[in-house]
Amino acid sequence: MAKFRDHFSRGSDDYARFRPRYPDELFAYLAGIAPRRELAWDCGTGSGQAAVGLAGHFRRVVATDASAEQLRNATAHERVEYRAGRAEDVDLGAGSVDLVTVAAAAHWFDLPEFYRAVNRVSVAGGVLALWTYHLPVIDPAMDRVLLRHYSEVLEGHWPERFHYVVEHYRTLPFPFEEVGPPEFDMRASWNLAELSGFIESWSASRRYREAHGRSSLESVREALVEAWGDPDRSRAIRWPLYLRVGRIA
Repeated sequence: MAKFRDHFSRGSDDYARFRPRYPDELFAYLAGIAPRRELAWDCGTGSGQAAVGLAGHFRRVVATDASAEQLRNATAHERVEYRAGRAEDVDLGAGSVDLVTVAAAAHWFDLPEFYRAVNRVSVAGGVLALWTYHLPVIDPAMDRVLLRHYSEVLEGHWPERFHYVVEHYRTLPFPFEEVGPPEFDMRASWNLAELSGFIESWSASRRYREAHGRSSLESVREALVEAWGDPDRSRAIRWPLYLRVGRIA
């Protein structure tokens, strides 16, 4: 059994504050292809962003995360039950789950064990949806600064499995009959402090601070401010979502 490597308990309050919200159109789509709308299981729920989104479409949502600290910062909802524990060891009844979701967390899992759990708990014809996102898209000047920060300043600080995110989950093992989903984006209107908070919540940013005693953004601060303009001005930000969606036999 693979040991859980916790990249997110430290700074979990920042993770909850500075993450963009998934679009409701995504949850409506997934609910629309699920065989029923009784029970959804959100794995690696973190601060519960996907779980709360699912609660608008399912009678009940069970949201699990191996980090109890993350769950302490999760958003409460009357139809969401939060449970601490590894996704691979979930305590749900066989053939009880209509939709399984993993938002930006599947690359941390022991995938063979997790997929066995998915097959056990899913109803026949149930749906598994994994998704992730990578760098934000703002404008060419800002995008160049953020790419330099990501690829040069933070080089060597990303966990090994993060390569699946860089590859947009295309290389992630996925032994299910795939369903081709439509395209979805996350969108936000943030000022520079909010964007900086998002970047500081990355696991690699925290590793950099622990190693160097300062924020990784200090290395690009001047270029960042020049490309952004007035730091108090809100700007439109977009994150394409990269989905793998499968049907459970």
